[in-house]
Amino acid sequence: MSTDATSLRIVAPADGSLLATVPVTSAAQVAEHAADAERVFASGVWSGLAPRERAAALLRLADLMERDGATLARLDSEDAGKPITECLEGDIPGAIESIRYFAEAADKLYGAVAPAPGNVLAFTQREPFGVVAAILPWNYPLAMAAWKIGPALASGNCLILKPADATPRSALHVASLAVEAGIPAGVLRVLPGTGPVTGAALASDPIIGALSFTGSTRTGRSILKAAADSNLKRVSLEMGGKSPQIVFADGLEFGEALVDGLITAAFMTQGQNCTAGSRILVHESIHDDVVARVAEAAAALVVGAPSDPATQIGPIINAAAADRIMAAVRHAVDAGATAAAGGREVDVLAGGRYIAPTVLTDIPAGDPILTTELFGPVTTVQKFSTREEAIALANATDYGLAASVYTKNLDDALATARGVQAGVVSVGNYSEGDLSSPFGGWKQSGFGGAEKGLRAFEQWTREKAIWIELQGQG
Repeated sequence: MSTDATSLRIVAPADGSLLATVPVTSAAQVAEHAADAERVFASGVWSGLAPRERAAALLRLADLMERDGATLARLDSEDAGKPITECLEGDIPGAIESIRYFAEAADKLYGAVAPAPGNVLAFTQREPFGVVAAILPWNYPLAMAAWKIGPALASGNCLILKPADATPRSALHVASLAVEAGIPAGVLRVLPGTGPVTGAALASDPIIGALSFTGSTRTGRSILKAAADSNLKRVSLEMGGKSPQIVFADGLEFGEALVDGLITAAFMTQGQNCTAGSRILVHESIHDDVVARVAEAAAALVVGAPSDPATQIGPIINAAAADRIMAAVRHAVDAGATAAAGGREVDVLAGGRYIAPTVLTDIPAGDPILTTELFGPVTTVQKFSTREEAIALANATDYGLAASVYTKNLDDALATARGVQAGVVSVGNYSEGDLSSPFGGWKQSGFGGAEKGLRAFEQWTREKAIWIELQGQG
């Protein structure tokens, strides 16, 4: 992606070719859209519908997304450089499932009755903010859009969606499908643009009541500050990660599932994933065996063009990211680390940057690669001798998004899951849970309402307590 003052050039990470040019939404245009969205909300054409009516429209949207699934997968694969098979089998079905899940939950949200005196009826209800916004990342363009669209619209809001600079096309397509599904015009708006212009305007807009952001910690800080300096809009942040995968001495009992889990966590989407298992912590008794197996599996992954169904590892999003990743790998190797696999770039298509899946061992203590989020196909391996040491290593980062634990010992599993400072911990596998399970980070990985499950509605609604005193009763 490159930009001038008025347009974005969408460039394919695969080969640097120009895919499309889309306009940048200016700050003035953001203000106009927010004001118009406020009018749409107040009209009641969406907010005034019964929850089941909104659900029906969202289910129609999901059906249309399924109809156009191949197109949506192609757009995300081209824009983000994601392997097409990953998009077809994971991202797009997941996005469709998200819309259906939140649609079906729209009429299943209840308030509560408070234990008030006998002459009082006291209860709570949740109400939409009105106009809300979401700022999306480029690594899962449509999957992350669906996490926002589903609960925001199901609860009656008008949503302004800003896709990432590099990957706007699938969200724009879904916006057209929303109109086809019968969702009133103006309820879902997709505004392409840059972070410093379009994103900053959304964060500062005085009409927008809530904003959900998925992306870098640096950008999240600026959004939080802008929200504080404007109208104190509710902000939910899901940001970076440096997720540990902890393998205890009995970890090899998982067999092939262990290596499959470690590899998937480390290298899915070229490691450009906020929950990527970029740190493998292994008990010293099986360290060498695990390193050998992981290195062999990493070396066997197919690096190729994202349009090839056989490709498992596609290109890095852009040259700047590839340079940063390779600089970190070279720094670690120069300091004494060993590349058990990868550690180099691969020639695939001219104009694209492809990095071989990389497994680093013997990393010197204190090397930045152990604590810095690389967002690339690189994982490090460290030894530990005790559970306490494993937990300490896992927590030795500013991030706290996810972790995986491999052991069949219940004491080790539960104590480690409780001890690791992360919002999501999986045991015996790598998983973010399904749609019913909350998702969110700790520490500098973010905060706010959960992204999934019924708690997701808390991001997009506010609670009101109503106290009715009945006359003539005592």
